[in-house]
Amino acid sequence: MNLVPAHAEIALLIGASAILLIDMFLSKAQRSITYVLSLLMLVVLAGISYADFAAGTTAYTFHGMFVADPMANLLKLFTYLTVGMTLVYSRQYAADRDMLSGNLGGEFYVLALFAMLGQMIMISASSLLSIYLGVELMSLSLYALVAMRRDNVRATEAAMKYFVLGALASGFLLYGMSMLYGATGTLDIREIATAVAAGTIKPTILVFGLVFLVAGLAFKLGAVPFHMWVPDVYDGAPTAVTLLLGGAPKIATFAICIRLLVEGLLPMAFDWQQMLMVLAVMSLVVGNVTAIAQTNIKRMLAYSTIAQIGFVLLGLLAGVAGTTNRTGMDAAYSSAMYYVLTYVLTTVGTFGTLMLLSRAGFDADNIADFKGLSKRSGWFATVMTILLFSLAGVPPMMGFAAKFAVLNSVLATGQIWLTVLAVMFSLIGAFYYLRVIKHIWFDEPVDNAPLAAPADMKLVLSLNGLAIVALGILPGPLLDVSLKAIKATLAA
Repeated sequence: MNLVPAHAEIALLIGASAILLIDMFLSKAQRSITYVLSLLMLVVLAGISYADFAAGTTAYTFHGMFVADPMANLLKLFTYLTVGMTLVYSRQYAADRDMLSGNLGGEFYVLALFAMLGQMIMISASSLLSIYLGVELMSLSLYALVAMRRDNVRATEAAMKYFVLGALASGFLLYGMSMLYGATGTLDIREIATAVAAGTIKPTILVFGLVFLVAGLAFKLGAVPFHMWVPDVYDGAPTAVTLLLGGAPKIATFAICIRLLVEGLLPMAFDWQQMLMVLAVMSLVVGNVTAIAQTNIKRMLAYSTIAQIGFVLLGLLAGVAGTTNRTGMDAAYSSAMYYVLTYVLTTVGTFGTLMLLSRAGFDADNIADFKGLSKRSGWFATVMTILLFSLAGVPPMMGFAAKFAVLNSVLATGQIWLTVLAVMFSLIGAFYYLRVIKHIWFDEPVDNAPLAAPADMKLVLSLNGLAIVALGILPGPLLDVSLKAIKATLAA
């Protein structure tokens, strides 16, 4: 068996286990060693995946259950970046709340790495079995992270909700997979695609399984009407864990949408396109309208996430038109990928700013906590403004380029009404972002405490904001890389 295609995952498994063992012998004062080792692990993984991406090859291993292709390697690189930024932003926040104390205080870092291992398996899965194993490894690690503050009632409640609804989502996904297996007689996604394309299977069985698959994926993405857990878990979990929930898992879930729906079930595109259209429209409407009523910034960002997922689904459903136009299909799926990457980079920075405003004994959970930020720190007020403008889709930020790419793909399918609806609700959504910006620049501060944060956090947050502007002004390179990865993957 050729283990080279999975060498990044093998390295992470060995590295995370070693970090866990080393952490057992460290005192609370030495916990920064675990932090540094975790970041070094991510740097090593980035080197491995970048070399694989530069090679541009596609290789299978574990009897075809695992694939290393350009899309997988690109998404893994952004997963490492997202998790690395999350660890940098979270270090002081976690230390202030005793999340890094005790005999095994490094469990925050180790669980984050194991959750990332699950995400990497999801990204490279080419079998229903490996998809499910990746989903469960990620989910179990995230359940533990949400419940990490055992003395906090809100965190415990959020963990219970996330566990129950997450188990329900996994059940939906597993039931849909079992229907597909029963109909096709195989777990391999490529073989499923061949069996479905042959047209010898009763469509009723396939559609029934497809409904459960899409429902399970919608749970993981947080799309309406499977969004119930998102605002409660985002609000109840510690902000550091909320960031782990709202960042890299979206990249992994997007990957399995491509694997299952595009690579495996493209002959059924008409059926799942209709499902995604309903999910996208409801997510745009409910996410943007409900966010307006929120006074809690984490709940507002949770509903914002639901609305952003609506745009991702628009990109995925627009690719169906490409069944007769390969160029249009590739452009649509690459625009959806670009949107996911844009959303994740922006969301990471936004929650990083929340942790910058927080301190021991105080969480910046309310929109009112941003009042007068410009008078406390003009630079970080500017960074937060850039991030919010990007989420709203205001040029020249990265979010505008992402929304434009998705809407262009939808318009190319001839669905003008869907494009107009998406633009309308984006304008409605701009209100709640602008409200926060108004508090930042025009209100008097209610808290004059200095913004105390480690130098590495301030540096990375500053670079995060600048990157959003740079990639908005010059979106071409990342769009081209996304298109190249999608083309190579779907052509394999």
